[in-house]
Amino acid sequence: MDKLSILVQLEAKPGKEDEVEKFLKSALPLVQAETGTTTWYALKMGPSKFGIFDTFPDENGRNAHLGGEVAKALFAKAEDLFAKPPAIEQPEILAVKAPRA
Repeated sequence: MDKLSILVQLEAKPGKEDEVEKFLKSALPLVQAETGTTTWYALKMGPSKFGIFDTFPDENGRNAHLGGEVAKALFAKAEDLFAKPPAIEQPEILAVKAPRA
C-alpha cells in the first residue's frame, strides 16, 4: 500500500479554465515516465477549481515527483494560469480500498 501522497489545489484565472484543463491532461505522459509515482489523478472540482492527487510508496518517490518535470511545468505556468499560487499538501495515506487482482 502506498503510504504517501501529494494533494495540489489549483484555481484557474478567469478565462484560463480551458488552458488549465489542457495543461493537466498534457502532463500525463510526464508522470507515466516517473517510476516512483504509483497513481496520479488530474481533477476538475468546479468551473475554475482543479487539483492533482498522486500516491507514492516512499519518500524517495514523492521527492522525485516534487522535483520532476510536472512540478517544473506547473510552476513555470503558475503566474499565467492560476489566480493564486498552487496549494501543495503532503498527506499520509491511512487506509485505501484497492482493486482486486
